[in-house]
Amino acid sequence: MSAAPPGGRDWRRALRQVPFLAAAAALVTVLAPALTMLAREAAAQPGVFKEDRFAGLQWTFVRVKYTPTRGDLAMRTRYGVGFWDDPWAIDAPAAEQNLSRRVQTATAVEVGEPITLSLDDPRLFQYPWLYLVEPSNVVLSDSEAATLREFLLRGGTLTLDDFHGSFEWELTTRWLAQVFPDREVQEIAPPHPIYNAFYQLDRYPQVPGLGSFFNGRSWEKGGYTAHLRGILDDTGRPMVLINWNTDMGDGWEWSNAEEYPGYLKWTTVAYQMMINEIVYTLTH
Repeated sequence: MSAAPPGGRDWRRALRQVPFLAAAAALVTVLAPALTMLAREAAAQPGVFKEDRFAGLQWTFVRVKYTPTRGDLAMRTRYGVGFWDDPWAIDAPAAEQNLSRRVQTATAVEVGEPITLSLDDPRLFQYPWLYLVEPSNVVLSDSEAATLREFLLRGGTLTLDDFHGSFEWELTTRWLAQVFPDREVQEIAPPHPIYNAFYQLDRYPQVPGLGSFFNGRSWEKGGYTAHLRGILDDTGRPMVLINWNTDMGDGWEWSNAEEYPGYLKWTTVAYQMMINEIVYTLTH
């Protein structure tokens, strides 16, 4: 038997490894899209390591169903919504589902299933936190205003989101004055402790709606600067948290959308700011 040429065994060993290497390459090709999607979701949804600082607290996303404006006024406030859609339901159900999952994942807070309630629902006082979207569309009856006032004075919190510009600000503060005619809206800016209730934030974020993002800007309807404002009780606790010139709901709703990778940086700050607001609400 003749001797193998120099390097012959190494050559044959490499040849035998070809099928294995081809299979490995094929597996990477198959898994790459899934791994990319997981990486994007992780970037969009911060706080993947749960902290137990707030174990024992309970929170449920409660969306407020309200009577919206009609006629000419509705045309000015809902030109981007459509008259077949109720503004109170904007971004549902993805927004509350995604935010609820993120609160559950990032914190030790016990999270309930999201629900929708009207202000005259007898279950309202079972939940400490309410979310109301597109508040410039609200039409509030006297009885609803009285119920909301009692809810807030008894320790509840109302969070407003997704309204923009001076016109929508005026409409929103008009019905807020029905609830609290004797209380002024105040700015809530750093270093207020709400900015480090869970995440460390040095400023209030402006989260663009997806439409604004497509148009290359973070603002809409002339609302160039985002603000967190509030109505406080006699102890200084914010009873109403007013997220103005920002669209937190779009940030949560589209956080898993792989087709919009450039939007993920906005979903990150939308989660961070709202989790801060929720944690602050539950601990104050």
